[in-house]
Amino acid sequence: QVQLVESGGGLVQPGGSLRLSCAVSGRSINRYNLYWYRQAPEKQREWVAEISVSGTTNYADSVKDRFIISRDNTKNAMYLQMNSLQPDDTAVYYCKMSVLWGQGTQVTVSS
Repeated sequence: QVQLVESGGGLVQPGGSLRLSCAVSGRSINRYNLYWYRQAPEKQREWVAEISVSGTTNYADSVKDRFIISRDNTKNAMYLQMNSLQPDDTAVYYCKMSVLWGQGTQVTVSS
C-alpha cells in the first residue's frame, strides 16, 4: 500500500518560515513528478509547486521566489521550504504523487 505522509506544518508569524516534508512509502518516487497543493478555508484546492523526475521545478505565481520544492530520492521524500510566509498562505498543504494524495498538514500564518 502506497502512503504519502506530510509533516512540518504549524503556526508561524508573518515573515516566518516553515519546511514541510512528505514521506512516501510503498513505492519509489524515482519515476514520478511530485507536487504540492494547498487548500485554504472555503477555497478550492490549488497547485503550489512541482518538481520533475529530472529536478526541474515550477511554482505558482503566488509563491514564486518564496517557496522552494525539493526531493530526495534516497529518502523517498519531498519537501517544501516556505519563506516570507503571509496570512494568505494559511491553508492545508497536500503532497501528491501520480493520483495519490497525502492527508495534509495545516499551515497557519498569523500574528
